[in-house]
Amino acid sequence: MAKLIYSAISSLDGYVADEDGNFDWAAPDEEVHTFINDLDRPLGTYLYGRRMYETMVGWETDPTLAEQSPQMQDFAQIWQAADKIVYSKSLEAVSTTRTRIERDFAPEAVRRMKTEAERDLIVGGPVLAAQAFEAGLVDECHLRVHELARECGVEIGASVEGYRRSRESSAGLVE
Repeated sequence: MAKLIYSAISSLDGYVADEDGNFDWAAPDEEVHTFINDLDRPLGTYLYGRRMYETMVGWETDPTLAEQSPQMQDFAQIWQAADKIVYSKSLEAVSTTRTRIERDFAPEAVRRMKTEAERDLIVGGPVLAAQAFEAGLVDECHLRVHELARECGVEIGASVEGYRRSRESSAGLVE
């Protein structure tokens, strides 16, 4: 049985994007990109919401991304080789191969995918990941914590029902 993995880059204080939804502050260097490539290489399927898909689509549609470094070329090949499922009510068509649209996130369908898949699946994006967490589908988390504090933006668990920070110490430790 395959695992469903939640993968995200987070700031020290638990944000996955800034107040405008951007996460360019967390762009990986060559070493981190190599590490991410090694984590993603065995994956079979990416599960995305529309916004995350639109962010990632460049790995197939923009050849200049892969030309920037050997690590980025490697990631483009990994991403293009995997299947992608985009959960969206508004996206009318996809622009990448090996990609299909599902209108609703159906936990039972994802459970079946996990049972039938030979390779692990990954869920990206905080809103879709929240649905997977709430359905008890996530088996592992791959969190890469960036060394800066955002202090505002999209929190890593903000879309999870009942999520709240229990407290933050004066030293910045978040429980």
